[in-house]
Amino acid sequence: MQKIRPCLWFDDQAEEAAAFYVSVFGGDSRIEDVTRWPEGTELAGSVLTVDFVLAGQEYVGLNGGPQFTFDEAVSLSVDCAGQEEVDRLWEKFTEAGEESQCGWLKDKYGLSWQIVPRELPELLAGPDRARAQRAMKAMMGMRKLDIQALRDA
Repeated sequence: MQKIRPCLWFDDQAEEAAAFYVSVFGGDSRIEDVTRWPEGTELAGSVLTVDFVLAGQEYVGLNGGPQFTFDEAVSLSVDCAGQEEVDRLWEKFTEAGEESQCGWLKDKYGLSWQIVPRELPELLAGPDRARAQRAMKAMMGMRKLDIQALRDA
């Protein structure tokens, strides 16, 4: 067990969301455990928490009710090897979610994600400051990040 595990608060969709995320990332992703409310409680038998792993990172999904929802103050940033991975994740997450700008989006559960090409930091912080400024300007006008357009800037 890793020392720190993000806990994601859902109304009542923790198990559904975990299964969706596992299907999106595949590979080293899986649902590890589902804890249900005990007998004798109002929600007996329904899902309380889901322990799951996405690309080797452990998470807990909690069905905590409607009191709290996700917002952009916290997002999950995904390091993408190339445009193909950026495109695949963007399509999966925006299918019932919504696009934002600069590689940010919200999935169908309202969770914010940053879908980031691995070479973006180099393009934005490279030694050629004029090129970095052009890449930043290009990025600011994008929703889904286009690696070639950032390179060409």
